[in-house]
Amino acid sequence: MPRRSPRRLLGALAAVAVAFTLFSPASAAGAAETTAPARAAAVQPLSTGTPVVFVHGYTGSASNWTTAMSVFRLNGWSSSNLFAYEYDSYGNNITNAQGLAAFVNDVKSRTGASKVAIVNHSMGGLVSQYYLKVLGGNTSVSHLASIAGANHGTTAAGACLIYTTCQQMYPGSSFIAQITSGDETPGDTKYATWYSACDGVILPYTSTRLSGATNNNVVCQTHIGYLADTVVLGQVARFIAS
Repeated sequence: MPRRSPRRLLGALAAVAVAFTLFSPASAAGAAETTAPARAAAVQPLSTGTPVVFVHGYTGSASNWTTAMSVFRLNGWSSSNLFAYEYDSYGNNITNAQGLAAFVNDVKSRTGASKVAIVNHSMGGLVSQYYLKVLGGNTSVSHLASIAGANHGTTAAGACLIYTTCQQMYPGSSFIAQITSGDETPGDTKYATWYSACDGVILPYTSTRLSGATNNNVVCQTHIGYLADTVVLGQVARFIAS
C-alpha cells in the first residue's frame, strides 16, 4: 500500500477541519449573529419629543425637579418640553388633580403634542392617579412614572391628618379606594414605578407598586434621595423615551 506524503495528509486534515467547522454548533451561533441586525432594526428608536410634566409631593415645589430636568436634558429633551406642575399640598387632591388636567391641556396646546408623559413623586402619585383614572386623563398621557408614589397610601400621613390631603393619603381612605379599585393602570398609558425598602416615608414601601405597571425595586434609596438620584432619574427618562 503506497504511503501518503506529509503534504497530502495535512491537506486531508485541513479538509476535515473545514467540514467540522461548517457543521459544528459554532456555525449555528454564527447564523444567529446574522439575524442580530434584523432584530436591532425592529427595535423602535427612543423618542425625546414627548413633553414631560413633573408632579411634586407633599410640601414640594417645582424646585424639586431641578436635577431631574438636567438628567432629561442630558438624555435629549429640550427645556421647552419640560414642565413642573405646582399645587396646594394642604388642600384637596381632587382639586389638585383637576388643576393637573388643566395644566396638561395647556402643555398640549403650547407644544402641539397630543400626549404628555407624567413623572410624579410621593403624594404626586395620588394627584396623578386621580387625574388618569377618575378624570380620564389616561387618554392624554403616554407614560406615567411614579417615583416613591403614595399610590396606596402611607401610614406616615397620620402625622398630618389635620389637612385634607393627608387624610386622603392615609391607607384605607375613600380617596385611595377610588383610585385603586378595579384597573390601577387604565388605558394605553405605559406605567412604571420605582420603590425601595429604605424609603422611610412611604409605609409600607410597597405601597408605590401598581398592578399592571413595570415595578422597579431600588436596592436602597431614601424618599427624598430619589430627587437627586441621577441613576434612577436616568432610568425614568429612558422609560419615557421608550
